[in-house]
Amino acid sequence: MKSLVCISHVPDTTTKIKYDAAGKGLDKTGVTFVINPYDEFGLVRAIEIKEKTGSGDVTVLCVGGPEVEPTLRKALAIGADNAARVDMDPTDSRSVAEQIAAYAKGKGFDLIFAGKESIDSNGSAVPGMVAELLDLPFISLATSLEFEGDKAKVSREIDGGYEKLESSLPLVLSCQKGMAEWRIPNMRGIMMARTKPLEVVAGHPMDAYVLTKKLELPSAKAGCIYVEPENAAQLVDMLHDKGLI
Repeated sequence: MKSLVCISHVPDTTTKIKYDAAGKGLDKTGVTFVINPYDEFGLVRAIEIKEKTGSGDVTVLCVGGPEVEPTLRKALAIGADNAARVDMDPTDSRSVAEQIAAYAKGKGFDLIFAGKESIDSNGSAVPGMVAELLDLPFISLATSLEFEGDKAKVSREIDGGYEKLESSLPLVLSCQKGMAEWRIPNMRGIMMARTKPLEVVAGHPMDAYVLTKKLELPSAKAGCIYVEPENAAQLVDMLHDKGLI
């Protein structure tokens, strides 16, 4: 099984968001970047499939500049076989999807994994666009993946429950919690990652589809008023004065 895992280089979930002086992008001073958590579910499942079958390989792909290479190395340390970086600034979902599709075309990938969304932009658009550009079947919000013969058996989350689907290969999946458990790289994996190949590919020439005018933080929340548990009458009076009761 030959798998491609698309990963995003995103700020750690504990990051306090600040924008640069121009209001065009994130102020990256002191920010720790990680593999997008939803992408990591797909990465680990791809590695599990390779381990179970005893054959195939897993390639991780990220669109971005040299700053994303430590994130790719971490993916190699977790267990991916190869890594590639498309040398382009990821400005919007469509341009990223076109870069991924251009890289994947003709390489014979059986499975293309991505997270259901990246935790920085929360667009949920790239995997579906990649499938459309490559003319491949697509299943979103996948929580499990198994195989029966040459068919993929996928469960996906829907409103109020789960749906079970079957698809031929090749297939594009967007993954979420349930697909696999995150792995912590061990020392052997970290050492091996240093020597695994990391290919740098020139970005496919194109114009950005989206231009950022200005980024602004939401207005600060109003302060909270704390009422001691024994002062229930005070709380009732406050709510009454505000017309809430």
